[in-house]
Amino acid sequence: MSPETPIIEVQELGKKYTISGKREMYRTLSGQLLAWLSWRGRAAHTVDFWALKDVNFTVKRGEVLGVVGRNGAGKSTLLKILSRITDPSEGQVIMRGRVASLLEVGTGFHPELTGRENIYLSGAVLGMSGAEITRKFDEIVAFAEIEKFLDTPIKRFSSGMYMRLAFSVAAHLDPEILLVDEVLAVGDAAFQKKCLGKMDAVAQSGRTVLFVSHQLEFLAQLCKRCILVDGGRVVMDGEARDVIDHYVHLVKTSTPLKLRQRSDRQGEGHITFTETWVEDMAGRRVRRLTGGQMVKIVATYEAAPGFIVRNMGVSFAVMTVRGVVVVDLGTDATGGGGFFGDLPARGRIECIIPKLSLNSGDFVYNVLARSAKSGSEVEDWVKQAGVFSVEPGDYYSTGHIPGSANLVCMDHSWKIKPI
Repeated sequence: MSPETPIIEVQELGKKYTISGKREMYRTLSGQLLAWLSWRGRAAHTVDFWALKDVNFTVKRGEVLGVVGRNGAGKSTLLKILSRITDPSEGQVIMRGRVASLLEVGTGFHPELTGRENIYLSGAVLGMSGAEITRKFDEIVAFAEIEKFLDTPIKRFSSGMYMRLAFSVAAHLDPEILLVDEVLAVGDAAFQKKCLGKMDAVAQSGRTVLFVSHQLEFLAQLCKRCILVDGGRVVMDGEARDVIDHYVHLVKTSTPLKLRQRSDRQGEGHITFTETWVEDMAGRRVRRLTGGQMVKIVATYEAAPGFIVRNMGVSFAVMTVRGVVVVDLGTDATGGGGFFGDLPARGRIECIIPKLSLNSGDFVYNVLARSAKSGSEVEDWVKQAGVFSVEPGDYYSTGHIPGSANLVCMDHSWKIKPI
Protein backbone atom coordinates (compact mmCIF):
# COMPACT_ATOMS: atom_id res chain seq x y z
CA MET A 1 0.00 0.00 0.00
CA SER A 2 1.31 3.43 -0.96
CA PRO A 3 2.17 5.76 1.95
CA GLU A 4 -0.17 8.28 0.31
CA THR A 5 -3.15 5.89 0.48
CA PRO A 6 -5.53 6.98 3.28
CA ILE A 7 -5.78 4.54 6.17
CA ILE A 8 -9.46 5.56 6.58
CA GLU A 9 -11.86 6.52 3.79
CA VAL A 10 -15.45 7.56 4.50
CA GLN A 11 -17.58 7.88 1.37
CA GLU A 12 -21.17 9.21 1.18
CA LEU A 13 -21.88 7.75 4.62
CA GLY A 14 -25.41 7.83 6.03
CA LYS A 15 -27.19 6.25 8.99
CA LYS A 16 -30.98 6.22 9.30
CA TYR A 17 -32.96 5.27 12.40
CA THR A 18 -36.69 4.67 12.61
CA ILE A 19 -37.91 6.38 15.76
CA SER A 20 -40.98 4.91 17.44
CA GLY A 21 -41.49 7.69 19.96
CA LYS A 22 -40.35 5.47 22.82
CA ARG A 23 -37.14 6.03 24.72
CA GLU A 24 -34.89 3.06 23.97
CA MET A 25 -32.73 3.35 27.07
CA TYR A 26 -33.77 0.63 29.47
CA ARG A 27 -30.97 -1.85 30.03
CA THR A 28 -32.65 -3.82 32.82
CA LEU A 29 -35.50 -6.33 32.53
CA SER A 30 -37.63 -4.30 34.95
CA GLY A 31 -37.04 -1.16 32.90
CA GLN A 32 -38.05 -2.91 29.68
CA LEU A 33 -41.20 -4.26 31.35
CA LEU A 34 -42.16 -0.82 32.66
CA ALA A 35 -41.64 0.66 29.20
CA TRP A 36 -43.77 -2.08 27.59
CA LEU A 37 -46.60 -1.59 30.08
CA SER A 38 -46.60 2.17 29.63
CA TRP A 39 -46.75 1.97 25.81
CA ARG A 40 -48.99 -1.08 25.41
CA GLY A 41 -52.11 -0.34 23.44
CA ARG A 42 -50.91 2.96 22.02
CA ALA A 43 -50.99 3.49 18.29
CA ALA A 44 -47.62 3.01 16.64
CA HIS A 45 -46.07 6.20 15.31
CA THR A 46 -42.72 6.12 13.59
CA VAL A 47 -40.54 8.65 11.84
CA ASP A 48 -37.24 8.29 9.99
CA PHE A 49 -34.29 10.14 11.49
CA TRP A 50 -30.93 10.53 9.73
CA ALA A 51 -28.22 10.54 12.40
CA LEU A 52 -25.61 10.91 9.63
CA LYS A 53 -26.01 12.02 6.02
CA ASP A 54 -23.55 12.50 3.13
CA VAL A 55 -20.45 12.25 5.32
CA ASN A 56 -17.13 12.25 3.43
CA PHE A 57 -13.56 12.50 4.71
CA THR A 58 -10.21 10.69 4.66
CA VAL A 59 -7.53 10.19 7.31
CA LYS A 60 -3.84 9.72 6.55
CA ARG A 61 -1.72 7.05 8.22
CA GLY A 62 -0.32 8.45 11.48
CA GLU A 63 -2.74 11.39 11.55
CA VAL A 64 -4.58 12.40 14.74
CA LEU A 65 -8.04 13.68 13.80
CA GLY A 66 -10.26 15.45 16.31
CA VAL A 67 -14.04 15.24 16.01
CA VAL A 68 -16.14 17.98 17.62
CA GLY A 69 -19.84 18.77 17.66
CA ARG A 70 -22.77 19.32 19.92
CA ASN A 71 -24.33 16.37 21.71
CA GLY A 72 -26.66 14.58 19.34
CA ALA A 73 -24.82 15.86 16.26
CA GLY A 74 -23.82 12.34 15.13
CA LYS A 75 -20.26 11.98 16.46
CA SER A 76 -20.84 8.80 18.44
CA THR A 77 -22.85 7.24 15.60
CA LEU A 78 -19.91 7.90 13.30
CA LEU A 79 -17.46 6.15 15.62
CA LYS A 80 -19.82 3.19 16.07
CA ILE A 81 -19.90 2.71 12.30
CA LEU A 82 -16.11 3.01 12.06
CA SER A 83 -15.85 0.45 14.90
CA ARG A 84 -18.25 -1.90 13.04
CA ILE A 85 -20.63 -1.89 16.01
CA THR A 86 -23.43 -0.68 13.73
CA ASP A 87 -23.82 -0.78 9.95
CA PRO A 88 -24.35 2.29 7.77
CA SER A 89 -27.63 2.74 5.92
CA GLU A 90 -25.78 4.03 2.88
CA GLY A 91 -22.24 4.75 1.72
CA GLN A 92 -19.12 2.89 2.80
CA VAL A 93 -16.12 2.98 5.12
CA ILE A 94 -12.69 1.60 4.15
CA MET A 95 -10.34 0.87 7.08
CA ARG A 96 -6.80 -0.24 6.16
CA GLY A 97 -5.50 -1.52 9.50
CA ARG A 98 -6.56 -3.24 12.70
CA VAL A 99 -8.89 -1.13 14.81
CA ALA A 100 -9.36 -0.73 18.57
CA SER A 101 -12.16 1.43 19.90
CA LEU A 102 -12.99 2.97 23.25
CA LEU A 103 -16.59 4.05 23.16
CA GLU A 104 -19.20 4.39 25.93
CA VAL A 105 -19.24 2.10 28.94
CA GLY A 106 -20.97 -1.14 27.99
CA THR A 107 -19.28 -1.91 24.67
CA GLY A 108 -16.23 -4.00 23.90
CA PHE A 109 -16.12 -6.49 26.79
CA HIS A 110 -18.03 -9.70 27.51
CA PRO A 111 -19.84 -9.14 30.85
CA GLU A 112 -19.60 -12.77 31.99
CA LEU A 113 -15.82 -12.96 31.50
CA THR A 114 -13.27 -11.72 34.03
CA GLY A 115 -11.01 -8.73 33.54
CA ARG A 116 -8.11 -11.09 32.77
CA GLU A 117 -10.13 -13.02 30.18
CA ASN A 118 -11.38 -9.85 28.51
CA ILE A 119 -7.83 -8.55 28.09
CA TYR A 120 -6.88 -11.68 26.17
CA LEU A 121 -10.16 -11.65 24.23
CA SER A 122 -9.60 -8.03 23.16
CA GLY A 123 -6.07 -8.83 22.01
CA ALA A 124 -7.27 -11.87 20.05
CA VAL A 125 -9.91 -9.74 18.29
CA LEU A 126 -7.09 -7.41 17.21
CA GLY A 127 -5.23 -10.40 15.74
CA MET A 128 -2.51 -10.51 18.41
CA SER A 129 -0.95 -13.76 19.56
CA GLY A 130 -1.15 -14.93 23.18
CA ALA A 131 2.55 -14.16 23.63
CA GLU A 132 2.09 -10.59 22.37
CA ILE A 133 -0.79 -10.01 24.78
CA THR A 134 1.16 -11.51 27.70
CA ARG A 135 4.03 -9.08 27.09
CA LYS A 136 1.58 -6.17 27.46
CA PHE A 137 -0.51 -7.72 30.25
CA ASP A 138 1.21 -6.33 33.36
CA GLU A 139 1.39 -2.85 31.87
CA ILE A 140 -2.35 -2.92 31.07
CA VAL A 141 -3.32 -4.06 34.57
CA ALA A 142 -1.04 -1.57 36.33
CA PHE A 143 -2.34 1.35 34.29
CA ALA A 144 -5.98 0.39 34.93
CA GLU A 145 -5.38 0.01 38.70
CA ILE A 146 -7.63 -3.07 38.97
CA GLU A 147 -5.17 -5.69 40.27
CA LYS A 148 -7.49 -6.81 43.09
CA PHE A 149 -10.42 -7.33 40.72
CA LEU A 150 -8.60 -8.96 37.81
CA ASP A 151 -10.40 -12.29 38.20
CA THR A 152 -13.83 -10.76 38.85
CA PRO A 153 -16.47 -10.87 36.07
CA ILE A 154 -16.71 -7.55 34.24
CA LYS A 155 -20.44 -7.32 35.01
CA ARG A 156 -19.52 -6.69 38.67
CA PHE A 157 -17.24 -3.76 37.82
CA SER A 158 -18.30 -0.20 38.56
CA SER A 159 -18.51 2.10 35.55
CA GLY A 160 -15.21 3.72 36.60
CA MET A 161 -13.38 0.38 36.85
CA TYR A 162 -14.79 -0.67 33.48
CA MET A 163 -13.65 2.51 31.77
CA ARG A 164 -10.17 2.34 33.31
CA LEU A 165 -9.67 -1.18 31.98
CA ALA A 166 -11.25 -0.40 28.61
CA PHE A 167 -8.98 2.60 28.10
CA SER A 168 -5.88 0.70 29.19
CA VAL A 169 -6.61 -2.20 26.83
CA ALA A 170 -7.30 0.09 23.86
CA ALA A 171 -4.22 2.25 24.46
CA HIS A 172 -1.70 -0.54 25.17
CA LEU A 173 -2.52 -3.25 22.61
CA ASP A 174 -0.96 -1.27 19.75
CA PRO A 175 -3.74 -1.14 17.14
CA GLU A 176 -2.99 0.67 13.90
CA ILE A 177 -6.18 2.74 14.29
CA LEU A 178 -7.53 3.90 17.66
CA LEU A 179 -11.05 5.33 17.97
CA VAL A 180 -11.78 7.14 21.23
CA ASP A 181 -15.13 8.66 22.25
CA GLU A 182 -15.01 11.02 25.25
CA VAL A 183 -12.36 9.10 27.20
CA LEU A 184 -12.62 11.51 30.15
CA ALA A 185 -16.34 10.98 30.77
CA VAL A 186 -15.67 8.56 33.65
CA GLY A 187 -12.94 8.57 36.26
CA ASP A 188 -11.40 10.73 38.94
CA ALA A 189 -9.12 13.68 38.23
CA ALA A 190 -5.91 11.69 38.75
CA PHE A 191 -6.92 8.99 36.27
CA GLN A 192 -8.12 11.58 33.76
CA LYS A 193 -4.69 13.21 33.89
CA LYS A 194 -3.05 9.83 33.33
CA CYS A 195 -5.35 9.20 30.35
CA LEU A 196 -4.38 12.53 28.80
CA GLY A 197 -0.71 11.66 29.15
CA LYS A 198 -1.22 8.27 27.53
CA MET A 199 -3.27 9.77 24.70
CA ASP A 200 -0.43 12.18 23.99
CA ALA A 201 2.04 9.26 23.93
CA VAL A 202 -0.21 7.31 21.54
CA ALA A 203 -0.44 10.32 19.25
CA GLN A 204 3.35 10.75 19.26
CA SER A 205 3.89 7.05 18.44
CA GLY A 206 2.67 7.45 14.87
CA ARG A 207 -0.60 5.56 15.25
CA THR A 208 -3.77 6.86 13.62
CA VAL A 209 -6.24 8.26 16.14
CA LEU A 210 -9.81 9.58 15.86
CA PHE A 211 -10.60 11.41 19.06
CA VAL A 212 -14.04 12.74 20.10
CA SER A 213 -13.91 15.01 23.14
CA HIS A 214 -15.35 18.10 24.79
CA GLN A 215 -11.90 18.82 26.27
CA LEU A 216 -11.23 21.32 23.50
CA GLU A 217 -7.92 22.72 24.72
CA PHE A 218 -6.42 19.25 24.94
CA LEU A 219 -7.90 18.42 21.55
CA ALA A 220 -6.20 21.49 20.09
CA GLN A 221 -2.84 20.37 21.52
CA LEU A 222 -3.25 16.77 20.37
CA CYS A 223 -4.64 17.33 16.86
CA LYS A 224 -3.54 19.43 13.92
CA ARG A 225 -6.82 18.79 12.12
CA CYS A 226 -10.45 18.55 13.27
CA ILE A 227 -13.83 17.99 11.68
CA LEU A 228 -17.04 19.58 12.97
CA VAL A 229 -20.16 17.42 12.86
CA ASP A 230 -23.51 19.18 13.10
CA GLY A 231 -26.93 17.87 12.19
CA GLY A 232 -25.41 14.59 11.03
CA ARG A 233 -23.12 16.23 8.46
CA VAL A 234 -19.48 17.31 8.38
CA VAL A 235 -19.88 21.08 8.16
CA MET A 236 -16.20 22.02 8.59
CA ASP A 237 -12.87 20.26 8.05
CA GLY A 238 -9.62 22.10 8.67
CA GLU A 239 -7.00 23.34 11.12
CA ALA A 240 -7.87 22.27 14.66
CA ARG A 241 -7.88 25.77 16.16
CA ASP A 242 -10.10 27.17 13.40
CA VAL A 243 -12.63 24.33 13.69
CA ILE A 244 -12.70 24.53 17.50
CA ASP A 245 -13.23 28.31 17.45
CA HIS A 246 -16.13 27.87 15.02
CA TYR A 247 -17.64 25.16 17.24
CA VAL A 248 -17.37 27.35 20.35
CA HIS A 249 -19.18 30.15 18.49
CA LEU A 250 -21.87 27.63 17.50
CA VAL A 251 -22.40 26.54 21.12
CA LYS A 252 -22.55 30.13 22.41
CA THR A 253 -25.06 31.37 19.83
CA SER A 254 -27.35 28.38 19.34
CA THR A 255 -30.46 27.45 21.29
CA PRO A 256 -29.98 24.08 23.02
CA LEU A 257 -32.31 21.25 22.06
CA LYS A 258 -35.11 20.83 24.59
CA LEU A 259 -33.97 18.45 27.31
CA ARG A 260 -36.88 16.05 26.88
CA GLN A 261 -35.97 15.68 23.20
CA ARG A 262 -32.32 14.79 23.77
CA SER A 263 -31.66 11.28 22.44
CA ASP A 264 -27.94 11.20 23.35
CA ARG A 265 -28.54 10.75 27.08
CA GLN A 266 -27.06 7.87 29.05
CA GLY A 267 -28.37 5.87 31.99
CA GLU A 268 -30.87 3.27 33.13
CA GLY A 269 -33.80 5.51 32.21
CA HIS A 270 -35.99 5.02 35.29
CA ILE A 271 -35.61 8.76 35.96
CA THR A 272 -35.60 11.31 33.13
CA PHE A 273 -34.69 14.99 33.28
CA THR A 274 -37.38 16.86 31.35
CA GLU A 275 -36.23 20.49 31.51
CA THR A 276 -33.43 22.61 32.96
CA TRP A 277 -32.72 26.31 33.25
CA VAL A 278 -31.00 28.98 35.35
CA GLU A 279 -33.07 31.53 37.25
CA ASP A 280 -32.46 34.53 39.48
CA MET A 281 -33.87 34.78 42.99
CA ALA A 282 -37.00 36.51 41.66
CA GLY A 283 -37.79 33.31 39.76
CA ARG A 284 -37.03 34.73 36.31
CA ARG A 285 -35.34 32.42 33.81
CA VAL A 286 -32.07 33.99 32.68
CA ARG A 287 -29.15 33.12 30.39
CA ARG A 288 -26.96 36.10 31.29
CA LEU A 289 -25.75 36.27 34.88
CA THR A 290 -23.58 38.65 36.90
CA GLY A 291 -20.71 37.55 39.09
CA GLY A 292 -21.64 37.66 42.79
CA GLN A 293 -25.40 37.39 42.36
CA MET A 294 -27.57 34.70 43.95
CA VAL A 295 -28.83 32.19 41.37
CA LYS A 296 -30.45 28.77 41.06
CA ILE A 297 -29.81 25.97 38.60
CA VAL A 298 -33.13 24.17 38.21
CA ALA A 299 -34.04 20.83 36.65
CA THR A 300 -37.34 18.97 36.50
CA TYR A 301 -37.61 15.20 36.28
CA GLU A 302 -40.15 12.42 35.98
CA ALA A 303 -40.01 8.72 36.81
CA ALA A 304 -40.94 5.83 34.56
CA PRO A 305 -44.42 4.39 35.28
CA GLY A 306 -44.35 2.23 38.40
CA PHE A 307 -40.82 3.23 39.41
CA ILE A 308 -40.44 4.53 42.98
CA VAL A 309 -37.85 7.31 43.21
CA ARG A 310 -35.83 6.70 46.35
CA ASN A 311 -32.52 8.05 47.68
CA MET A 312 -31.63 10.09 44.60
CA GLY A 313 -28.25 11.78 44.12
CA VAL A 314 -27.91 14.71 41.70
CA SER A 315 -24.97 16.48 40.07
CA PHE A 316 -24.76 19.63 37.95
CA ALA A 317 -21.22 19.84 36.47
CA VAL A 318 -20.35 23.34 35.21
CA MET A 319 -17.64 23.83 32.60
CA THR A 320 -16.47 26.41 30.09
CA VAL A 321 -17.65 26.03 26.51
CA ARG A 322 -14.13 24.76 25.75
CA GLY A 323 -14.63 21.82 28.09
CA VAL A 324 -12.66 22.95 31.16
CA VAL A 325 -14.52 21.72 34.25
CA VAL A 326 -14.98 24.56 36.73
CA VAL A 327 -17.04 22.89 39.46
CA ASP A 328 -19.16 19.78 39.97
CA LEU A 329 -22.14 20.81 42.09
CA GLY A 330 -23.19 17.48 43.59
CA THR A 331 -25.43 16.44 46.46
CA ASP A 332 -22.61 14.19 47.71
CA ALA A 333 -20.17 17.14 47.87
CA THR A 334 -22.26 19.06 50.41
CA GLY A 335 -22.25 16.23 52.94
CA GLY A 336 -25.89 15.19 52.62
CA GLY A 337 -25.29 12.61 49.92
CA GLY A 338 -28.65 13.15 48.23
CA PHE A 339 -32.41 13.25 48.70
CA PHE A 340 -33.47 10.39 50.97
CA GLY A 341 -36.69 8.44 51.38
CA ASP A 342 -39.49 8.08 48.85
CA LEU A 343 -39.56 11.06 46.49
CA PRO A 344 -42.25 12.39 44.14
CA ALA A 345 -42.56 10.71 40.74
CA ARG A 346 -42.38 14.17 39.15
CA GLY A 347 -40.34 16.87 40.80
CA ARG A 348 -38.29 20.05 40.60
CA ILE A 349 -34.68 20.08 41.79
CA GLU A 350 -33.01 23.36 42.75
CA CYS A 351 -29.30 23.95 43.32
CA ILE A 352 -29.09 27.29 45.13
CA ILE A 353 -25.86 29.26 44.68
CA PRO A 354 -25.87 32.11 47.24
CA LYS A 355 -22.99 34.00 45.61
CA LEU A 356 -21.91 33.14 42.06
CA SER A 357 -18.12 32.85 42.00
CA LEU A 358 -17.88 32.75 38.22
CA ASN A 359 -16.69 36.12 37.00
CA SER A 360 -16.75 36.17 33.21
CA GLY A 361 -17.27 33.80 30.29
CA ASP A 362 -19.61 31.36 28.59
CA PHE A 363 -20.50 28.11 30.34
CA VAL A 364 -22.40 24.86 29.87
CA TYR A 365 -23.49 22.32 32.45
CA ASN A 366 -24.29 18.61 32.56
CA VAL A 367 -27.14 17.10 34.60
CA LEU A 368 -26.87 13.68 36.23
CA ALA A 369 -29.14 11.64 38.52
CA ARG A 370 -28.43 8.43 40.43
CA SER A 371 -30.86 6.24 42.35
CA ALA A 372 -30.08 3.73 45.10
CA LYS A 373 -32.96 1.63 43.73
CA SER A 374 -30.75 0.57 40.82
CA GLY A 375 -27.56 0.05 42.80
CA SER A 376 -26.44 3.69 42.65
CA GLU A 377 -26.00 3.43 38.89
CA VAL A 378 -26.63 6.43 36.67
CA GLU A 379 -30.32 6.91 35.91
CA ASP A 380 -30.04 9.87 33.55
CA TRP A 381 -26.99 11.79 32.35
CA VAL A 382 -27.26 14.57 29.77
CA LYS A 383 -24.16 16.49 28.73
CA GLN A 384 -24.35 20.18 27.86
CA ALA A 385 -27.94 20.25 29.07
CA GLY A 386 -27.87 24.01 29.65
CA VAL A 387 -25.94 27.11 28.60
CA PHE A 388 -25.40 30.45 30.33
CA SER A 389 -22.97 33.37 30.28
CA VAL A 390 -21.53 35.50 33.08
CA GLU A 391 -20.35 39.10 33.04
CA PRO A 392 -18.28 40.72 35.81
CA GLY A 393 -20.16 42.20 38.76
CA ASP A 394 -19.31 43.88 42.06
CA TYR A 395 -18.44 40.54 43.66
CA TYR A 396 -16.46 42.01 46.56
CA SER A 397 -19.00 44.81 47.28
CA THR A 398 -16.28 47.44 46.91
CA GLY A 399 -17.89 49.46 44.14
CA HIS A 400 -15.27 48.14 41.72
CA ILE A 401 -15.81 45.41 39.12
CA PRO A 402 -13.00 42.83 38.74
CA GLY A 403 -11.33 42.53 35.35
CA SER A 404 -12.91 40.13 32.88
CA ALA A 405 -9.63 38.18 32.60
CA ASN A 406 -10.51 36.42 35.86
CA LEU A 407 -12.52 33.23 35.33
CA VAL A 408 -13.62 33.11 38.98
CA CYS A 409 -13.69 35.34 42.04
CA MET A 410 -13.01 34.08 45.56
CA ASP A 411 -13.71 35.64 48.95
CA HIS A 412 -10.44 36.41 50.68
CA SER A 413 -8.77 38.79 53.10
CA TRP A 414 -5.25 40.13 53.64
CA LYS A 415 -2.98 40.44 56.66
CA ILE A 416 0.64 41.45 57.19
CA LYS A 417 2.78 40.66 60.22
CA PRO A 418 6.36 41.52 61.16
CA ILE A 419 8.83 38.62 61.03
